[in-house]
Amino acid sequence: MPAIKDVARRAGVSVATVSRVLNDHPSVRLDTRERVLAAVADLGYRPNAVARSLRTDQTRTLGLVISDVLNPFFTELARSVEDAARELDYSVIIGNADERPELQDHHVRTLMDRRIDGLLVSPTDGGSPMMLAAARAGTPMVFVDRWIEGEGLDAVPVIRTDGRGAIRDLVDHLCALGHRRLAIIAGPAATTTGRERVDAFRSALREFGLALSEDHIGQGDFQADSGRRVTARFLDLPHPPDAIFAADNLMALGAMDEIRARGLRVPGDVALAAFDDIPWFVHTDPPITAVAQPTGALGHAGVRALIDLVEGRPAESVTLSARLVTRRSCGEPEGSKP
Repeated sequence: MPAIKDVARRAGVSVATVSRVLNDHPSVRLDTRERVLAAVADLGYRPNAVARSLRTDQTRTLGLVISDVLNPFFTELARSVEDAARELDYSVIIGNADERPELQDHHVRTLMDRRIDGLLVSPTDGGSPMMLAAARAGTPMVFVDRWIEGEGLDAVPVIRTDGRGAIRDLVDHLCALGHRRLAIIAGPAATTTGRERVDAFRSALREFGLALSEDHIGQGDFQADSGRRVTARFLDLPHPPDAIFAADNLMALGAMDEIRARGLRVPGDVALAAFDDIPWFVHTDPPITAVAQPTGALGHAGVRALIDLVEGRPAESVTLSARLVTRRSCGEPEGSKP
């Protein structure tokens, strides 16, 4: 096992500086912090006492790091993880990354130091020195919903939803309702879900003889403000889209806010659909058509896979299917049901 002095030597700093970085001391410069964390990841360093406890003891506690606790999808996911863990006599400590990579790594480090038995993560973006360090140290780990690709993390099981079929069904649905100028508010390109949903939307349009122009792709960040900002750009185009697909629920709500702020109507002036259905979409006016993930099943499958790893059994990746839930935000006839 590498020692803290090995990290210091690799990063070209003192042992005291490494200690300050690992304890989130604010006095360390950003470039120094990044160099130390890179050395931690390269060496797979963990403090010896914690590493020994993880090898020999079980706390029956799991760590869950979610991307944004204010996003109803992740709130529901966290609830399902807690329920599943409790059924198996495990507790869960939750960290909210707030879609910030540095906060994500802070939570990973804190959870590791609290001697969790395993780590369930929905990562915020494509890079994480602390997650790589945890994986190299042999920490049981499972990705849920999103995942990170790359050397050192390829063996981490992924519990995810394949939304391609449901997105194709959505495009078919929009075309059947007469929509031809379709646009997407995409999630961050650094996330696997952000890239996948755009690719699936573009492929589905191609299948129905439509093209996705660059003007009709807007880069969001899975937050409501970005949905509103991108929608404003769409509506300012000489030929604005007649249907907007938001790649998550918060961006869809931001889009609806912008449409209404301009005195326009959903779906009379522009249709709106979302990825990630949430229970109160039925209560909006109009109720929002959405692609629904099996969120509860994702959480339960993630916990089962993680506990298998914790208890020394192999765990496989699991892919579930999403489904389209039609309501009235795309111009569906009055009285139509999901």
